[in-house]
Amino acid sequence: MSEVFQELVRAITRVIAGRPLDPALQDWLNETHGPTSAWFQQVQQACLDGIAAGWLCNREAEGIRYGRVVKPSPDSAQFSVDVVDMNDVVGPHHMHPAGEIDLVMPVTPEARFDGTAAGWKVYPPGSAHCPTVRPGRAIVLYLLPEGRIEFTRVA
Repeated sequence: MSEVFQELVRAITRVIAGRPLDPALQDWLNETHGPTSAWFQQVQQACLDGIAAGWLCNREAEGIRYGRVVKPSPDSAQFSVDVVDMNDVVGPHHMHPAGEIDLVMPVTPEARFDGTAAGWKVYPPGSAHCPTVRPGRAIVLYLLPEGRIEFTRVA
């Protein structure tokens, strides 16, 4: 994993540690670390570089490339960091016991992750969804408090 990627992740996890996962956090992240920020552009490039180098999104299932690149630790403020590369696909249903913070980076300009264009989407604790990218391709970096996620089956 690249040192640049690690430092960019540490920079964001440090500033969000301890904050409630709610609409106010989503708004703040989009204002301070949104698509026009240098941080966003650096993370997007680091993700593209990591995918090209083969250390990021190096697993695949059902058309989704993915990988956990950081386990929860004091260095990441107890967030895990996963990155997925999705192209016109619906992912597996899951629940976020402690919430989920997603950074959406469209590769195809019109791509949306759960309806969100480039930027941040914050899911509160106890929320659940089938992550969906349509139309086109997007890379999504997601932060999970304590790495907590529960994959579920939808009836």
